[in-house]
Amino acid sequence: QVQLVESGGRLVQAGGSLRLSCAASGRIAYTYGMGWFRQAPGKEREFVAAISWSGLTTYYSNSVKGRFTISRDNAKNTVYLQMNSLKPEDTAIYFCATGDWGMVASYQRTKDNTYDYWGQGTQVTVSS
Repeated sequence: QVQLVESGGRLVQAGGSLRLSCAASGRIAYTYGMGWFRQAPGKEREFVAAISWSGLTTYYSNSVKGRFTISRDNAKNTVYLQMNSLKPEDTAIYFCATGDWGMVASYQRTKDNTYDYWGQGTQVTVSS
């Protein structure tokens, strides 16, 4: 069984930066990718970023491309989301997730139904 625990969310002013962490426990196969999703009040959960086990393949939503960076440290079983130039519209609960990329097409790696395990989320609030 895989467990994911996010941390690092807090209140920050617009233009500021945050780094979220997602610590994983349990056995994660090398075919598993890691993703970050977010859900704002009254909105559906949306894809933010994802990274392969090797770290060589990454995906970003258009809304965060150029501002957010996803990375991972497999020795620590941790995935990070560095968020710069934050905007009020980035306010949301941020979730990390992991799922098997081995049998899915590339476009499915940004879909939440590809991911089997989810963390409890961490709140990010960006004030204007």
